[in-house]
Parts: sequence; C-alpha cells; structure tokens
Amino acid sequence: MPDMKSIRAKAFHLRGGIWTLLFAVILFMAYPTKLSVAGGLPFVILGQALRFWAAGCIGRYRGERVGALSLTTWGPYAFVRNPLYIGNALIGLGWSIMAAPLAAVIFVITFVLLYTVLIVPHEESFLLEKFGGEYSRYRDITGSFFPKFSSGWPGVRISGPFDVKVLWASELHSLLMTVAGSLLIIAKGIFKA
Repeated sequence: MPDMKSIRAKAFHLRGGIWTLLFAVILFMAYPTKLSVAGGLPFVILGQALRFWAAGCIGRYRGERVGALSLTTWGPYAFVRNPLYIGNALIGLGWSIMAAPLAAVIFVITFVLLYTVLIVPHEESFLLEKFGGEYSRYRDITGSFFPKFSSGWPGVRISGPFDVKVLWASELHSLLMTVAGSLLIIAKGIFKA
C-alpha cells in the first residue's frame, strides 16, 4: 500500500495529465451559452494573466519533479505561495462557468482535493526541507491560496526580478492550451444542435 508521500509525489508528476482529464470532463459536459461564456471568459483571462506574472518571477520553470533554485517571495508570491495554481484555478473555473453549472461544481471539488491535499503539500515539504527557516518564515506571513492580511502585510518585498525568457519558455504552452480549451468550449456552444 503506497504511503501519502508517494501518492503526493505521483499526483505532482501526473498533474498535467490530470488537468487534461479534468478539462475533458468539462468539455464533455459543456453546453455554453452567450451568457455563460461572458461570465467565464474573464476568469480565464485573469487566470492566464496571473500565470504570466508568476512565471516571470521564478528563476526556472518547474517540470515533472519539484525543484527550486531559490525561494521566490516577490511579485504575486509576496501575497500568496501558489499563484500559478491560483491561475489554474481561475482558468478552470472560467471554463467550468462557460460550460455548465455542474461542471463548475465538479471542477471546484476536484481542484480543492487535488491541490490542497496532494500537490501543494508535496511541494511545501520539498521547500521546507530545502530552505528550512527561510521557507517557514515565508509560510508564516503568506497564505497558500489566499493572502494573510496582518500588520506589516505583505511581509516580503513585492518587486524583484522578472525574466521574460522564463515567462515565454514556460507559459507559451499554457497560453496555447488556454486559448485552445476556451475555443473548444465556445465552439461546442456555436455548433450545438
């Protein structure tokens, strides 16, 4: 029987495939209308914009294994520890709103379970092991998905290095998939019988 640590590592490794499967479920359930597209598309755009900001702040893009050259605590990371995943959440929520109410419920439940129980704890255990007290202090002043509003907030610097090369190297695929996914959902509404 696998332990929680190995399950979390496997979920992290497979997160792209799980995300694709989740999109397929949303697309299958989709019956978009003009109103649902208008309601969901702003979330998709906001999510991708947040991903751009976050990706440009990290020194290298993550792959199938957890890794970090340094602890990024500026840009959106000054407010929350997981802005890339918040971007994913906004994109998925937007797609779900565009698709169908039940799709939104399924997406939210799946996202919360997948990221809060498996993926984020896996990453955070790596970061704690690698950066120790520095990460512990950072975790104490920033929320995982929601900012911690306290005195002296945000407790870390907001400005820092932003690398357009890392942004484009890491986010071009994400941008193409976000656009393609949005267009597939919209097309399903246009071509429905």
